[in-house]
Amino acid sequence: MSSNVQLSYEARAKKHSSATAARLLNLMAAKKTNLCASLDVTTTAELLALADKLGPYIVMVKTHIDIISDFTYAGTIEPLVALAHKHNFMLFEDRKFADIGSTVKNQYASGVYRIVQWADITNAHGVPGDGIVKGLEAAATEYVAEHPGTDRGLIMLAELSSKGSLATGEYTQKTVEIAKNNKQFVFGFIAQNRMDEAADEDFLVLTPGVGLDDKGDGLGQQYRPVDTVVKGGSDVIIVGRGLFGKGRDPVAEGKRYRDAGWNAYLERIQN
Repeated sequence: MSSNVQLSYEARAKKHSSATAARLLNLMAAKKTNLCASLDVTTTAELLALADKLGPYIVMVKTHIDIISDFTYAGTIEPLVALAHKHNFMLFEDRKFADIGSTVKNQYASGVYRIVQWADITNAHGVPGDGIVKGLEAAATEYVAEHPGTDRGLIMLAELSSKGSLATGEYTQKTVEIAKNNKQFVFGFIAQNRMDEAADEDFLVLTPGVGLDDKGDGLGQQYRPVDTVVKGGSDVIIVGRGLFGKGRDPVAEGKRYRDAGWNAYLERIQN
């Protein structure tokens, strides 16, 4: 495991080359949480209500904005951004871009969703090769240049939590290579494990498929315990239905997952 993960979030933030990663690390330290709420709901009302309830306990909200059935930029995004400011969390659009550079640039910056305007972080598959990062970075650079004081970052999909995922072996290795060649914009991975890093590298790992109760959902999703994930090198735990599914109380579960993730992090850096 990289020696960086034995350091505190604050220590890593001070030397990180990515402004987005440094902001995320500092925010986790300030709020004492490494919990990302995955709010895969289909209405604006559900999205905003959950973001408001969970806001104090999370560092990030992850969205699939294209499943919101009543989406409007003014009605969905603007109040979501207001909640992010109110509760001090970041926004991660789980877009999983997977096309050529010119196409993803337009998908990121234009269209109905205008993701680059509001999502601090987005992600991409390595399937199209290096060009996908170049296209997304071009859109981000243009936006940041027009909005001083903002930053944008990309994470690559190195591993997935679903059963039978093809994101293994050579695919994972090639995706890591793409990240290493684009460290000015790519700051981390969606992964189940820590990736190989040089001494001067510090890629954050965000891990989905984390649960305190359920083992799976019958549709291929597999869940791993919080302490296993964090002690194994993950920096952010991504939790969805464990926070609000099956009639769960989002506030109670938000506190529960926040505490579990933070305690596992403290044990990791103390050991």
